Amino acid sequence: MNTFKRLIKYSLPYWRRILVAALASIAVGALDGAIAFLVEPVLKKVFAGKDMTIFAVLPIGIVLLFVIRGICRFANDYFMRTAGQLAVQDVRNEIYQKNMHLGLGFFNRHPTGVLMSRVLNDVNMMQDGVGGIVTGVFREGISAVSLLGVIFYRNWQLALISFVVIPLTIYPAQKIGKRIKNISKESQGRMGDITSILQETFSGIKVIKAFGMENWEIGKFLSRNRDYYDFTRRSIKYEALSTPVMEFIISFGIAAVIWVGGNSVIQGKMSASEFFSFITAMVLVFNPVKRITSLYNIFQRSIGAGERVFEIIDEKPEIVDLPDAEEIVRASGDVEFRGVSFRYNDDYVLKNINLSARRGEVVAFVGPSGGGKTTLVSLLSRFYDPTEGAVLVDGRDIRTLTLRSLLRQIALVDQETILFNDTLANNIRYGKTDATDAEVMAAAQAAFAHDFIAELPEGYETNIGDRGVRLSGGQRQRICIARAILKDAPILILDEATSALDTESEQMVQNALNNLMANRTTFVIAHRLSTVLHADRIVVLDKGEVVEVGNHESLLAHGGLYCKLYDMQFQE
Repeated sequence: MNTFKRLIKYSLPYWRRILVAALASIAVGALDGAIAFLVEPVLKKVFAGKDMTIFAVLPIGIVLLFVIRGICRFANDYFMRTAGQLAVQDVRNEIYQKNMHLGLGFFNRHPTGVLMSRVLNDVNMMQDGVGGIVTGVFREGISAVSLLGVIFYRNWQLALISFVVIPLTIYPAQKIGKRIKNISKESQGRMGDITSILQETFSGIKVIKAFGMENWEIGKFLSRNRDYYDFTRRSIKYEALSTPVMEFIISFGIAAVIWVGGNSVIQGKMSASEFFSFITAMVLVFNPVKRITSLYNIFQRSIGAGERVFEIIDEKPEIVDLPDAEEIVRASGDVEFRGVSFRYNDDYVLKNINLSARRGEVVAFVGPSGGGKTTLVSLLSRFYDPTEGAVLVDGRDIRTLTLRSLLRQIALVDQETILFNDTLANNIRYGKTDATDAEVMAAAQAAFAHDFIAELPEGYETNIGDRGVRLSGGQRQRICIARAILKDAPILILDEATSALDTESEQMVQNALNNLMANRTTFVIAHRLSTVLHADRIVVLDKGEVVEVGNHESLLAHGGLYCKLYDMQFQE
């Protein structure tokens, strides 16, 4: 119920729509009761009183009643379901916003496909539940109450007989509903697995085809899809079982009413028209009762999906601003790592790192894979917070600064060129959305990207496709560099920015990087030592510790790990 209450809170801003739907529900329920109530007097006047006037207008009256009922039902469905849709839209917006503000650690723990499933599939199931439940329970509940009034008015003894069986339906409904909820949560998890496979397959299709692994991936998908079917089949089984069980229990009440009521008619204690009016109302009232039972199953599915969604919404961000965090307008670029250690779970990735960089300096990080280079610069951007020690910018612990103002001080050019399915201009101005066209063009020229952009049919307005698939590797990297140049941040991080390029592209990208690095504090992560020979300082990391610091010549003369790495790369 806590989950359902939270869902209802999202509906409160749309109370006007809900009010209109409620009034329409009242009208539908009242008309159901009126139809059942009028059966007895109409039958009496037509067949006992031979009133041909009523008989003549009866078909027109029936049509009008159902036209009015249809209009009210439409208004009820439309306004209640749109209110539910708007409420779930707010839920989807909130879960997406929450995802955007969670730290990288959260995304490392949760596969992308599973998170996509939470935003899409789980929220869709919530949408079906909220719209259907609120609409159905309101309408069917009012209809049932009005019809109950009619049958108790006609014959309260028969009404008690017919409804003595209703409490017997509660227990099986609860048991079946609970099963459906648990199965629904499991099936949504399986749908997350399917979404994850789709995401991996479509993003890695080139590798799949290169290794001829299509059939292997198809086999994985078929297996996961079968798992999803197995859970869905169980849910269908319990839902299909629900209605027959309810009808079987209710049949005892109907049989008892027919037996007792029929005897009353035969003995003259009750007229046939009264009995038919009662039977009509009783049959009509059992229909909304059965529909409410079905809605309870939908409710359980919706709650199962809602719990999965609220798990994300309730996730606590690992990286947050302190209550008294300060804005930093423009840093000079001095950076210090003071006694920094960091661990994932119980495993230390960095141990007691102490180093500093002044404005305009180029500091390179080299060393074997897994040494902690990328993790160290990730601490500067507060993708993570250090387990011990502090990272300082201009002498201030970055945890005392607002995250947004800190990130304005840092530009990143990563080895994985992340571009978006948008125009070249919008990709360049990604870090400065209010940049003019002239500023975008100037950044592209500084990144040696303007010439190839100008040759494209639509120039800067060319859409580059998913992840920039329509560009070469060197072109994508230069667009990323143009984006960093336009941001004009005082601190620059280059994470293997030229590692995947050929010699010609690397030279052009390196020229662009030289323009970008001017007058900025630059941290370079590199495996190819040829790209860092002229760094002011080279920091050698091994197993999370700083083992050597110096420039190229001094490290070669020292004969340590750096010399060993250099000899391995330049042994010819």
